[in-house]
Amino acid sequence: MSAWAQPDLMYLLRPLWRGLRIAEHLTTGTIIVAAAALSRGLGLRAAWLGPLIPWWYRRFCRCLGIRVRGDGVLARPSLLVANHVSWLDIPVLGTQGQIGFLSKADVRAWPLVGWMSEIVGTLFLERGANQIGEAIGKISLKIRSNELVAVFPEGTTSDGRRVYRFHPRLFAVCQQAGVRVQPVALRYGAGPEPDPIAPFIGDDTLLAHLWRVLCHPGIEVQVSLLPTIPGADRDRRRLAEDARQAIVSRLGLESAVPAEHPTIPSRVPARVRNGHRDS
Repeated sequence: MSAWAQPDLMYLLRPLWRGLRIAEHLTTGTIIVAAAALSRGLGLRAAWLGPLIPWWYRRFCRCLGIRVRGDGVLARPSLLVANHVSWLDIPVLGTQGQIGFLSKADVRAWPLVGWMSEIVGTLFLERGANQIGEAIGKISLKIRSNELVAVFPEGTTSDGRRVYRFHPRLFAVCQQAGVRVQPVALRYGAGPEPDPIAPFIGDDTLLAHLWRVLCHPGIEVQVSLLPTIPGADRDRRRLAEDARQAIVSRLGLESAVPAEHPTIPSRVPARVRNGHRDS
């Protein structure tokens, strides 16, 4: 085999092998979630499901060629708030422990993924500002039960070189539940510059982005669980900015001034049809 043909062959074999592993892993996850749904349907408590979820996320990341490195300790009870770069953020953060997530309601309609997300306890946020109060109530109940819930308060994704302004409304849960905020800094890439493939931004499509991830030699991501911030003596705007500042500092970004949100909504797909997203 010639020297130039070898990289081309690897370029084809890598996504094929990873794609087969992902298909097998999704099948495994479907069987696990179906067993949990059946148990609940019979009135049984599927307590065994919780510990399996971080394992599933860790294996999912390995199938994609994502190497997750973590530092810090999860603090209970707390509201985890992370910067948002990609749809990969959820499996990456999920490797750290039993964490629930707040997601857009449209995700519930995704084939297979929406059903699996609902069974494992994902909270869904309906469109409209009047739905925020209901979401806060659901998050409060989980946190009072000593569960962890993660949110992405930017409301959109970035290219990893900035952190957009945090929307403060969800931080009201910390006053209601009497819990702390734990900032989480996510950084994709091992070099001085963020990884250019990991961000899911602009008019990108889920399938196109997944293909690039499958072809990537390997994505490294650092998950930093930062010290908690007490919520009792801060209003929600102060909490939001303090959490953002902690993440900006950990990521080593030059400017701590909040970046303005893009005019056109992008990021985690609102709806997927034929591999394309609708905003």
